[in-house]
Amino acid sequence: MELEAALRDQVGQAIGRPVPDAPIKKLKGDASNRSYYRVGTAPDSWVLMVMPPDATKKSEEATKGEPPKELPFINVHRYLEKLGVRVPRILRYDEPAGIMVLEDLSDITFESALEGGRHNQSLYTRAVDLLAKLRVQAEKQRDPECLAFTRAFDEDLYDWELHHFREWGLEAWSGKLPTDAERAQLDATFRDIAKQLAAAPRGFTHRDYQSRNIMVKEGELVVIDFQDALQGPRQYDLVALLRDSYVELDRDFVDTMLDRYIATFEQESGEKIDAKEFKAFFDLLTIQRKLKDAGRFEFINRVKGNPGFLVSIPASLRYVKAAFARRPELAPLQKLVAKYVPELAA
Repeated sequence: MELEAALRDQVGQAIGRPVPDAPIKKLKGDASNRSYYRVGTAPDSWVLMVMPPDATKKSEEATKGEPPKELPFINVHRYLEKLGVRVPRILRYDEPAGIMVLEDLSDITFESALEGGRHNQSLYTRAVDLLAKLRVQAEKQRDPECLAFTRAFDEDLYDWELHHFREWGLEAWSGKLPTDAERAQLDATFRDIAKQLAAAPRGFTHRDYQSRNIMVKEGELVVIDFQDALQGPRQYDLVALLRDSYVELDRDFVDTMLDRYIATFEQESGEKIDAKEFKAFFDLLTIQRKLKDAGRFEFINRVKGNPGFLVSIPASLRYVKAAFARRPELAPLQKLVAKYVPELAA
């Protein structure tokens, strides 16, 4: 009851009038430690983000440096607004209480808007165009005050994520440890992949631009969950969207969307992109990202006690297997990891 009173009070201060009888509903959470509540009934409703005091500023996944001085959500939100990207409106932020009042975007995610149609070309085209235009503008308007320009997918982070898979998606899942020789092979191959990925030019990267982090409100695509944005390659957010663990897409459709991104990016920037090289890098990044996702989902299950993401591990592994087929030089790695994760066998 104390929490409900506090939530209503926050809304009241945000909108300038009390809402003593507004119903409160806890919303389904994601993998983070933030909680969300809907106060009121649409159209007179708001969503409140509640953050634990010790987890408001530092990313849960591996990052370098000290925690930022400003809440990342607010910091990156300000930058995206400046670029003209539609993000949820912030009505109030009470930092001592760790509570933020946001506009209610409804419950329609990009995922649910697909209505079972995995190849809704119109929706995906809009999401890909939005991403391409965002990236072009961000490369033109770098902002050292935005946290996303102070941290990056560097070699160490890529390597950490690959070993996150080794620890949770290979060792914990199989219940077996690789031999010393196999571990040395994993260490060397992971580091080589990390070096290749880290060598690519970097720019503003959402980090998790997928079907549950894009909302659809009154026909608009609204981007959420951007607080962990950082510097990364152009293909990274495309892997998140087109190799989404929650919505599987076939390769022909993925290629169509990659071609769309390249065309839109070229039109907006005037820069020519080599499509073959672009897609080859997309496949290498798919292996890294989706191995990490598979391991992360098992970590969330075992460490956080949330088994809800286990259902998405098979799709993640199917993406990795398909990408391995397009990167034959990694056949030795595929053979090794398949000993412990049979789903990856060629």
